[in-house]
Amino acid sequence: MTEKAERAARAEKTENRGGAVDFRDEREKGLLLALEDGTTVGRIAYFVLDEAPHALVAVHTVVEPGHEGRGIAGGLVRTFYGIAAAEGVPVVPLCPYAASWAAKHPDEAPAASEELVSAAKAQLAADPGLR
Repeated sequence: MTEKAERAARAEKTENRGGAVDFRDEREKGLLLALEDGTTVGRIAYFVLDEAPHALVAVHTVVEPGHEGRGIAGGLVRTFYGIAAAEGVPVVPLCPYAASWAAKHPDEAPAASEELVSAAKAQLAADPGLR
């Protein structure tokens, strides 16, 4: 991750009904974490597309039980797009939640080309460890 993207990820914070939620990109694990008081309350599982432009590919968005309905999933997806923008790469939202969020926020979530979506699906199919 670039220094600019690291700063963007560290700077992201969401205030919600349960308190402040911080977001941390753990690129080596393919996770963007939502943390509240140091406890993981949500995550996006993702991978980086092997071929240029090395898009970030969202596979799953999960919010832990008891933390739903507080805007955590939306905060995760918004932060994910922010990290990609800071790195100058596109996002491919294969995760249904991320795709739905992106469709509702086109100003924050530029659509990925069909070519990128196809490449992301092919890489996911070829590597079961990415699921």
